[in-house]
Amino acid sequence: MRISSACVAALSASVASAGSWFGSSQDVVIKDVQKVPGESPLEFCDTDHSNDIVSIESVDLLPNPPEPGAELVIRATGTVFEPITKGAVVNLVVKYGLIRLISTQADLCDEIGNVDLECPIEKGVLSITKSVEIPKEVPPGTYNVYAEVINADQKPITCLQASVKFGGSKQSESTVEMGDL
Repeated sequence: MRISSACVAALSASVASAGSWFGSSQDVVIKDVQKVPGESPLEFCDTDHSNDIVSIESVDLLPNPPEPGAELVIRATGTVFEPITKGAVVNLVVKYGLIRLISTQADLCDEIGNVDLECPIEKGVLSITKSVEIPKEVPPGTYNVYAEVINADQKPITCLQASVKFGGSKQSESTVEMGDL
């Protein structure tokens, strides 16, 4: 799939729920979200992945985290257990902080042409390497993405989430301090 600068981010790393404030115990349950192996901010969604059609073995981003104005190289490997066919979709949500930028369903087979693949994707080991330019105009802030991928027969392919913060750590040369006025 084509990676855009807005799509390199995700939701929080864990979900917590607390027991009653007034009960005799305050049990806190934290659900672990599994990090995707490799050098990337990707995590598996907090769902059952035992029936996923794809097992992602690693995803590497260079640089990690991605930087505005830089080329981003994405390397991914995994195993496809069943053919991925026309009609497969990606349910994608992208947020900038709390603001929803994108909430769409995209045709997976249309999108994978951007990484030189086409449907059907047959069973077996799959490796992808893709370079994309991150626009230097990416506004600073935290970008979150959630991508649920489903095959035409409604079987889960995978579900991923990530969170990336652009900017904010470096002070702009054009910034004027109040004492400078």
